[in-house]
Amino acid sequence: MKKTLLLGWGNVDRQDDGVAWHVLTAVAVRLGLPVPSDADVDFPPNDGQPDFLFVLQIVPELAEVIAQYERVCFIDAHTGNIADEVAVQPVVASYQRSPLTHHMTAATLMALTTVLCNCTPEAVLVSIRGYEFGFSCSLSEHTALLVPKAVERILQWLN
Repeated sequence: MKKTLLLGWGNVDRQDDGVAWHVLTAVAVRLGLPVPSDADVDFPPNDGQPDFLFVLQIVPELAEVIAQYERVCFIDAHTGNIADEVAVQPVVASYQRSPLTHHMTAATLMALTTVLCNCTPEAVLVSIRGYEFGFSCSLSEHTALLVPKAVERILQWLN
């Protein structure tokens, strides 16, 4: 298996925004790997593949991390701007301007990785529909039902 990173981001205290955490932990469980006690604890290193990383948001500094891998699976919530409730799409390295100061897309991070580290790992984005973004650590019922589908899509991509 190619050296692979599963990189999820979101805020677990804002309901469905934290769906990536739930997907990452479910993938780890399916692969028989240990799971951290909560989102503030790093996934333990494992000798096998893939590696897991969960962050609050993606930032330029992650380019150096991504450059260590041959492929990356980005995992995040979407708010309905994508037709499918669980979508898997390739990430093409391209700078995408954002009106928000704390917002970076996977495509922009890949473009930074290409420019700064002179490499472009294969990348996909698994995007899961979020429905509720209130102050809660629990997923909405509807988004929680999408987690197993996202896990299956990631496991298919891994193989």
